[in-house]
Amino acid sequence: MAFRKAVKGTLIGGGAVAAAFGLSQFFEYRRNQARLAYVEAEGPLKRPFEDRLPTRQEQLAALQNTPEFDVLVVGGGATGSGCALDAVTRNLKTALVERSDFSSGTSSRSTKLIHGGVRYLQKAIMNLDYEQYMMVKEALHERANLLEIAPHLSAPLPIMLPVYKWWQLPYYWAGIKMYDLVAGSHCLKSSYILSKSKALELFPMLKKDKLVGAIVYYDGQHNDSRMNLAIALAAARHGAAIANYTEVVRLLKKTDPDTGKERVSGARCRDVITGREFDIHAKCVINATGPFTDSLRKMDDQKTAKICQPSAGVHIVIPGYYSPDNMGLLDPATSDGRVIFFLPWEKMTIAGTTDTPTDITAHPIPMEEDINFILSEVRNYLSPDVEVRRGDVLAAWSGIRPLVTDPNSKDTQSICRNHVVSVSSSGLVTIAGGKWTTYRSMAEETIDAAIKEHKLTAGPSRTMGLLLEGGKDWTPTLYIRLVQDYGLENEVAQHLAATYGGRAFEVAKMAQVTGKRWPIVGKRLVSEFPYIESEVIYAIKEYACTAIDVIARRTRLGFLNVQAADEALPRIVEIMAKQLDWSEQKKTEELEAAKQFLYQEMGYRARSEQLTKTSEITLAPQEVARYKKRFYKFDKESKGFITTLDVQQVLEKLSIQIDENALHEILNEVDLNKNGQVELDEFLQLMSAVQRGQISDSRLAILMKTVEEGLDLRGPVSVDRSGGGV
Repeated sequence: MAFRKAVKGTLIGGGAVAAAFGLSQFFEYRRNQARLAYVEAEGPLKRPFEDRLPTRQEQLAALQNTPEFDVLVVGGGATGSGCALDAVTRNLKTALVERSDFSSGTSSRSTKLIHGGVRYLQKAIMNLDYEQYMMVKEALHERANLLEIAPHLSAPLPIMLPVYKWWQLPYYWAGIKMYDLVAGSHCLKSSYILSKSKALELFPMLKKDKLVGAIVYYDGQHNDSRMNLAIALAAARHGAAIANYTEVVRLLKKTDPDTGKERVSGARCRDVITGREFDIHAKCVINATGPFTDSLRKMDDQKTAKICQPSAGVHIVIPGYYSPDNMGLLDPATSDGRVIFFLPWEKMTIAGTTDTPTDITAHPIPMEEDINFILSEVRNYLSPDVEVRRGDVLAAWSGIRPLVTDPNSKDTQSICRNHVVSVSSSGLVTIAGGKWTTYRSMAEETIDAAIKEHKLTAGPSRTMGLLLEGGKDWTPTLYIRLVQDYGLENEVAQHLAATYGGRAFEVAKMAQVTGKRWPIVGKRLVSEFPYIESEVIYAIKEYACTAIDVIARRTRLGFLNVQAADEALPRIVEIMAKQLDWSEQKKTEELEAAKQFLYQEMGYRARSEQLTKTSEITLAPQEVARYKKRFYKFDKESKGFITTLDVQQVLEKLSIQIDENALHEILNEVDLNKNGQVELDEFLQLMSAVQRGQISDSRLAILMKTVEEGLDLRGPVSVDRSGGGV
């Protein structure tokens, strides 16, 4: 009965969508033909800064000295950067300011997917909702474009939908096939059904019980903060004046001589780094500030109603062995109805997301209950043989999704499923809501609205098919040239090619000689990741101003493993200090700020809490005795605590050499009260947490166990993290 209902509903809804699909395909074809004809007639776009990006100081000078811009965009996320690129490629004089760093907000904290939205299509079919259908269709069209214009930063990703009830197999298959159909010529690869045995062969971690098969479909995946940066840098290459760490203090207004009404005419801005204030004059100001949309709207009109309904989405990163290298997993119906993705990314595994109401903040913090919810859902889909441990969480973050109500709608309380473009009575153009995938079409619609409202002289958008930063000259085999020409490690070369595209050679040229036989150049920041020191220097050319910019958005180290990022910070600060002429005080401030960022926003706090919450030692008496015995091998004088000196003395007897700074870091991970020593209780708390899976691969635990067991110590004991959970 359930099967017949599902099939009937699918066929009826499918017929309606198919009819709409045919019409929309025809209109889309006509629009594309007209757009291509216009682009061809206009000829190639000018790129005044093809060879060299202006420095941040040069950009600030341009912002201050230009008498009047056509467009001033406020907000350097994906949408704001997209607006700047769309405007400047229409030959509009364009400026963009961002009060923090490019992509510092929601745009760097996504699920890393470029997708149309399978669940939105399901709603469109079941509810016969044409608006929802068109939203999915637009997203699928934009997905194809994004994969084309930044091929180094994005790629198709197969995603498995495991099925545990027979009736769901045709139901989900029909829905996914409709997803392919709506994509039309933009379909990445055709979806297919897998038998139980084949599904387990491709995803061996999957729970076997009651599994009847699986469906695999394709969506896109990308490096979100690098993609955002590629959009912003592309705008700069085409001549836009862009500046991060430039805050809008207030909006400038002047009286329209024709109407007598006040109109927005620019913004008073402040350089966050120097504190200096200056005015930027513009015919049109665009509000693309994401979750902070209402802040700028209220600068324009204090009485205006709020339209932003913020929602927090938490993601966690766990080791790569939790998922296959090139296949994700979709849980379409979690215990509370939310959708959970389980995706390979940068050789790790991302799981998320949650969707809970939140307050608007520039520094969202991942909450423990959200982390545990995601882990619980992951356990439901993985084999009992795979122990999903809290201690395997390497990083965690929260992003604020700016859901909006439409101020132009009669029902202002209902959440808009798509984005909203509105124009205030004073001419402030606001773009809010939407999704990462559709940033380009959102920007196009916004600039169209700005041109119409402010009577600007410009043609249609030219960003469809326009390559982003690094897209030119990239090929799948580019990394081989990096290995051959510069002597880089294969893994490092692949990383540089996938991060910088055709600009990877500029990073390779800056790489220092290692002094080893191989690799010839390319000193790593940390041993486990392919990030090298020359990337820090190049990051400054990409407008990185702080150590946080480097660990979070130029590299992704902070998002992948907070402990590794913490270890890399001193060297990153040293390199930046030399390039930017920082004082010792500034270096200390940068180091502390970055550590706080990792602690609060990237989940390092969670690791500390896991240990402090385990004051109750849940070890059996024989286990306590065993661990005490291990502890006293280092605490020879029975002081009740051990220091780096105690550990060094034991290691020297065994001819083991470990750098003193590294040893201090190892003990500091366990030293909860930060008194420079590890007490017996702290050690027992650690071992108890390790047993419960709250902490995994503690370097101190591994080191002490290795020494006790008397392994072959002719070579150095490895104390690198094999997981290093937070």
